[in-house]
Amino acid sequence: MPKACDPRAAGLADLIRDHAARIAVVGQGYVGLPLAIEFARAGFTVAGLDTDPERVAALEEHRSYVGDVASDEIGRLAAEGRYRATSDFSVLEESDVVVICVPTPLRKSKDPDISLVVVAAEQVAARFRPVQLVVLESTTYPGTTEELLLPLFEARGARVGESLFLAFSPERIDPGNRRFPIREIPKVVGGITGPCREMAALLYGQIVHRVIKVSSPKVAELAKLYENVFRNVNIALANEFALMCRRLGVNTREVIEAAATKPFGFLPFYPGPGIGGHCIAVDPFYLSWKMRLNGYEARFIHLADEINRSMPGYVVELVPAALRQGRRCLNGARSVRPVDRRRREHPEGRGAER
Repeated sequence: MPKACDPRAAGLADLIRDHAARIAVVGQGYVGLPLAIEFARAGFTVAGLDTDPERVAALEEHRSYVGDVASDEIGRLAAEGRYRATSDFSVLEESDVVVICVPTPLRKSKDPDISLVVVAAEQVAARFRPVQLVVLESTTYPGTTEELLLPLFEARGARVGESLFLAFSPERIDPGNRRFPIREIPKVVGGITGPCREMAALLYGQIVHRVIKVSSPKVAELAKLYENVFRNVNIALANEFALMCRRLGVNTREVIEAAATKPFGFLPFYPGPGIGGHCIAVDPFYLSWKMRLNGYEARFIHLADEINRSMPGYVVELVPAALRQGRRCLNGARSVRPVDRRRREHPEGRGAER
């Protein structure tokens, strides 16, 4: 049980351990909805909070718009009183746990747009009541939890580690990947204080098999960004390698698959028409923006973006050449969607994981 000065913290830990804690998940998109449903499956009473009236209406009618969540599952949990969708922020006032899962896109300038995180955090802080666990899952720049969220709660008298347990735990959803459901994906947790970390770890330990505790929210925030920077840079390398192989008259896939037979020190990535998924093309800029403020230019991130952004044009150039090779005319040609063998055969190299 997390140790804290406020004796009511023990009560919150007991509620979590007994699956009696009331949980509100802010944001019911492809991250928030599966998470809310997973907590509801575990026996918690969960409110899915979203400001999109169409989403809320669909969920109230037990219609899922997320591939990883079945409509009949929503209906079953709603009938059991374990899950309900709402747009009413007053539900936060009765919640023991609040998890924020709102989008973090980029502006046109490729600077972070955390306006939705700010709005959500302000709404949660305005309705803060001791003792409460608040976790941010939205991918963001390092320092957000400590520099943005914490002051909002302290301004309302919250005592971090005593009456408020504040942590960051990056989401790791891979939409459509049945091989890795939520419970099979290790959860990284970083708290403002030790008791914050322990309380958040206790929460996630109820729905996942493994929780990894790190020393601070900033470490957890950076871990998430590094995961996607790694993907972004390696996809860019594969894309540039494809350009080189074409100039050398060599089949790119044959080379990569030959290299992938090495049982250590190599992870296969495959070229494509750019970057897929929701965040791989976005998240690295949260890190590069933060580093620019600290007087450092993240060169790999920008080079990878330059290469990946050039790939759609390169693919367009390949199409007429491929048609000519097949003795077909570009005018009147129709596209046929191929089977995505790369995702099936090499799920670790590509995909839409955030």
